[in-house]
Amino acid sequence: MTAPKPATVLFDWDGTLFDSGAASLRAFRKSLTDFGFAFTDAEYKASYTPRWYRMYETFGVPRELWEQADQRWLHHYGEEEPGLVPGAPEVLAELESQRILTGIVTNGTRPRIERELARLGLQAAFRAVICHEDVTRSKPHPEGVLSALARAGCSPASCWYVGDTPVDIEQGHSAGVFTVGVLTEYVDATRMEQSRPHLMLRSITELPEALYRFTSTTSSKILGGN
Repeated sequence: MTAPKPATVLFDWDGTLFDSGAASLRAFRKSLTDFGFAFTDAEYKASYTPRWYRMYETFGVPRELWEQADQRWLHHYGEEEPGLVPGAPEVLAELESQRILTGIVTNGTRPRIERELARLGLQAAFRAVICHEDVTRSKPHPEGVLSALARAGCSPASCWYVGDTPVDIEQGHSAGVFTVGVLTEYVDATRMEQSRPHLMLRSITELPEALYRFTSTTSSKILGGN
């Protein structure tokens, strides 16, 4: 099959554009330590999902503590100041130069996302920003992606959705868009491959090349691989 050049590229925020992986891990570890729970980096990587309640369940945190754990995570994460992932500014600039619209679909809360965008000077960089409060059903339900497309005035057939977790890819598939997975050190690569993105990248920096190469010849493989 062939993949059309997208009119819109939607991104997950945390871990995909925003270099929050290490900060998120530190905050998650501190928040669980506050309640007497511990885990290894390998356990975190094997089970990571942006759906925190599933993470709490995996690590044995009682349901009655989940809301408090959320608040502790927000407190600890607020002490961090990550930036964009390396190469992300150049990727966004390249998409803009090609007149490709961009947007964000995230499970993050709007106050946090707006604060981070403002700190990075990106308040006006995206045509649509869909946060936790903007949907009734969170990832992997397609509502977030479809809402972003409605705001951008774009159809699923002309959209790519880029994310770093299996939940992102599942959401993209459900929305009927072209899915792009990005490998990171915080999510197990096998889990990403099993989510079957249309295209897998080793880094967000490979996205511009994918726009040139993958719009004419496609297969579900890592860009540049065999």
